[in-house]
Amino acid sequence: MDFDMLGLAPRLTAALAEQGITDPTPIQKQAIPPAMEGRDVLGLAQTGTGKTAAFGLPLVDALLKVGTKPAPKSVRGLVLAPTRELAKQISDNVKGFTGGTHLKVNLVVGGASLNAQAQRLARGTDLLVATPGRLIDLLDRGAVSLSETRFLVLDEADQMLDLGFIHALRKIAPLLARERQTLLFSATMPKQMGELADTYLSDPVRVEVARSGQVADKVSQEVHFVAQTEKTALLKDRLSGHREERALVFARTKHGAERLMKSLVSAGFPAASIHGNKSQGQRGRAIDAFRSGDTRVLVATDVAARGIDIPGVAHVYNYDLPNVAENYVHRIGRTARAGQSGRAVAFCAPAEMGELRDIEKALKASIPVAGGTPWEAPRGGRPAPAGKPGGKQQRGPRRGGRGRGRKAA
Repeated sequence: MDFDMLGLAPRLTAALAEQGITDPTPIQKQAIPPAMEGRDVLGLAQTGTGKTAAFGLPLVDALLKVGTKPAPKSVRGLVLAPTRELAKQISDNVKGFTGGTHLKVNLVVGGASLNAQAQRLARGTDLLVATPGRLIDLLDRGAVSLSETRFLVLDEADQMLDLGFIHALRKIAPLLARERQTLLFSATMPKQMGELADTYLSDPVRVEVARSGQVADKVSQEVHFVAQTEKTALLKDRLSGHREERALVFARTKHGAERLMKSLVSAGFPAASIHGNKSQGQRGRAIDAFRSGDTRVLVATDVAARGIDIPGVAHVYNYDLPNVAENYVHRIGRTARAGQSGRAVAFCAPAEMGELRDIEKALKASIPVAGGTPWEAPRGGRPAPAGKPGGKQQRGPRRGGRGRGRKAA
């Protein structure tokens, strides 16, 4: 099957061909036909499988058929994404589909001028890509109306739940046109996601190309048991072995990410950071430098776990393990994209044994041990020491003793 067989407008298939995109991915093959028929769709697929085109192409196809300009301040199609980075990525991809057409695509996210965004929306919008918080800011100002919005996409809906956007969604949804098509895409399917789908989808077609929590086949994984104070030395040692390759490093907190980035820069690594304390402009420049290769190491909090789509990220380091097990899958999904291979390396300190057990439970598999010995917390004592960073694996005691993690950024 190719895109011509999916019923898309010829100008869309031509635009795809110009970009060298000829063969649809499994999620696109399954999701596009029912979406083209006007059905609601619940799509489940791991990161890096082409979900943006799976909802973007049928959405653009439908908007092209409208044939008239949108009214001032109105929006015909709305895509909600949980982070600025993901929203910008979606906007950029969709603009690649709409080049040469009359469709107006707008992006509204935090960290940018509210007045400038309101001025752009005043002229009417065919497709709006937004983060929920900024959209509510604009709605409260009367800068935009959703009464004519007949297409709604919720991308990475599980992360919206994690970040508490369910309250924003409850405020936004009643403002949309009653008769509408809704597409919901997610990488995982927690219990709350089923409740969300029941609330906002009508008789949806469910398409699924990978079980929840599955990691891309070409990602090799490993874990090192290392004291928290020794993680930076181990990271520098590992980065020294592939200085010419891109590496994405995940830290748990904003301040921790910034400190780690400065330490890497002091050690001679071309590094940058993105986190909640950075402005949108700073985050955009850091990602652009990472994409171009001027920066080889990008240190990030989970704000970037779903928003970076850069082919050629060879290594993902979990410097701190995530508090939410599913975020591990999203983090390491930043590598092995577009058919390439990648490596995911996790560092586990004594206080993170519980997080590691939760991750392996979500994966339904153990992560191979590449260094150190699993930590154990004996009764009334401190955790037993692990091997030296990067040292030879030893046969250790069983894992146990869940530690208490720090608050996420």
